Amino acid sequence: MKDIPGALGRRIPFASLLGIELVVKAGGRAVLTMEIKPEHMNRFEVAHGGAVMTLLDIAMALAVSSLDETALGTITVEMKTTFLGAATGTVTVEGRCLHLGKSVSLCEGKVYGAEGKLLASGSGTFMLRHAKKDKAKE
Repeated sequence: MKDIPGALGRRIPFASLLGIELVVKAGGRAVLTMEIKPEHMNRFEVAHGGAVMTLLDIAMALAVSSLDETALGTITVEMKTTFLGAATGTVTVEGRCLHLGKSVSLCEGKVYGAEGKLLASGSGTFMLRHAKKDKAKE
């Protein structure tokens, strides 16, 4: 496992702050892990929903970007999350790209607890960001 900047070769400060680690990024799939620490918790001493949504967002974005190595990054267009259980301990999130389109792509993500229980599910629409073409060279 690697921290996000070490694995991707670029800074993602918020992912680093949360301690998210990349396990897999290939073929339209990404797997991440994160230890839920006290600073990630809500008043009920379980993961704050925003931390869980961030995990889903990053996993789905990495899943779609794994299908296009020329992309500079990914932009989240919209996202939906359903919470099914309380996240504590170390969680694993898997993102999958279901459809890679010319302008937008559809992804899904799932968050699992240490025992393999499904804790949250999400879906989202993402755009890949590419370098601008130099029209003067065309």
